[in-house]
Amino acid sequence: MKAMVLAAGKGTRLFPLTGEIPKPMAPVVGKPIIQHIFELLAETGLEEVHVNVHYLADAILGAYGNTTSVNGTKVCVTREDKLMGTAGGVKRIADRFDETFVVVMGDALTDVDVREVVAFHKECGALATLALMRVADTSQYGVAELDRKQNIVGFQEKPDPDEAISDLANTGIYVLEPDVLGYIPENTFFDFAKDVFPRLLESGEKLAGYEGSFYWSDIGTLEAYRAAQHDALSGKVRLNIPGEQLAEGLWVESGVRIHPTAAIEGRVVLNQDAVIGRGVSLIGDVTVGSDCWVRSGATIKQSILLPGSYVGDDAYLEGCIVGHGYDVRAGEQIRGGALVRQARSGSSSRQNGSNYAA
Repeated sequence: MKAMVLAAGKGTRLFPLTGEIPKPMAPVVGKPIIQHIFELLAETGLEEVHVNVHYLADAILGAYGNTTSVNGTKVCVTREDKLMGTAGGVKRIADRFDETFVVVMGDALTDVDVREVVAFHKECGALATLALMRVADTSQYGVAELDRKQNIVGFQEKPDPDEAISDLANTGIYVLEPDVLGYIPENTFFDFAKDVFPRLLESGEKLAGYEGSFYWSDIGTLEAYRAAQHDALSGKVRLNIPGEQLAEGLWVESGVRIHPTAAIEGRVVLNQDAVIGRGVSLIGDVTVGSDCWVRSGATIKQSILLPGSYVGDDAYLEGCIVGHGYDVRAGEQIRGGALVRQARSGSSSRQNGSNYAA
């Protein structure tokens, strides 16, 4: 069986992080979201995974090339010259899918049992099966209405909770038969949720809705990104945390240097070649990305440091997301927000953060 991972979009709601990296490359516990997806699909036993890229495509192509292997599963990455939409992106390489296949959004974190969804799909005899998740706020998602036999009978796009026909959100995880591709026009921007699935219903095709016990987060906001980090470290989502677990709640990759006076109180991941200096305190859920340097006396609390960032002596960070290569100056005190470099000038900027520097 094959899969399509959709990774071409801009991920605008996760700005400013997505101003410097595409959302699928945003790391969770030091590993890109899309890598977690590849590992999940490989664990399922899929033989081949296709990926489309467009926005900041070179970041994904630079990491994976046009072809690679992840835990024995072949991964093929192709560039879209223009955005084609979720369905249009699959239609562009329709010749790769001649049997039942899986579609997964490349910018969401999940541990869904793909084999279970496929088995449900085949048992139902559906043309398309959507994995659904109950949500509290339907205004952020497209929702599907089911009958008693788990058939989808209606869709609604981001309804107010008081007007919603259902609280079952479309997770962007699909099992499809190749005949679905016949409903997608050539060389046209087309979306599964807005265009294809309503057409299937109108044509009387069978659509099924899978409700299972699995984790899913679309990581659409900075708050959701922080929550996904917590969920990964607390074990709420099943995934592979990189590095060797040296103690309860401490994972360390190769090349990491930790000064013996450093204090670690919480669940912490230290990625490759990170340096933790004298008297540093790491508190709560913390990820220190590869090639990061945390200087003497700094305190990092409930924060995520992306690769290559630098924290100066005696700095204090709480609830922060520190972007690639960002320099936190010595003595700065920053609570909340995302800290990123401005692409053109190389200078730095902050969003949703308060600066309490003395």
